[in-house]
Amino acid sequence: QVQLVESGGALVQAGDSLTLSCAASGDTFRRYSVAWFRQAPGKEREFVAAHGWIGSNVYSPYYADSVKGRFTISRHNAKSTVFLEMNNLKPEDTALYYCAADDRRDHKQVAPSEWRTWGQGTQVTVSS
Repeated sequence: QVQLVESGGALVQAGDSLTLSCAASGDTFRRYSVAWFRQAPGKEREFVAAHGWIGSNVYSPYYADSVKGRFTISRHNAKSTVFLEMNNLKPEDTALYYCAADDRRDHKQVAPSEWRTWGQGTQVTVSS
């Protein structure tokens, strides 16, 4: 199993850009599917984006409709890090952002219960 630590959260203004990082340790990171979720106060944790491991060094991204075209998920396997680049941020993007990982191939489930490993989260606040 991997261990995950998120970073990069901040207070930004609407329209700004921000990139979150998730550093992994403890296992062969390149063989994991990874994802970002977020949870706003009083709301359930929701899926944001996933990077499914197909095999070898092939990955498939998948996005929630609410962030498609604004957010990009990527990874740097040599640094065991996954990124979430967020552009044109909106106040409704305000949430605690979590990184998740799973060793199943092309794993892109939107239900949080389907992901085995989680980080502690990093806060993103977007002011209007």
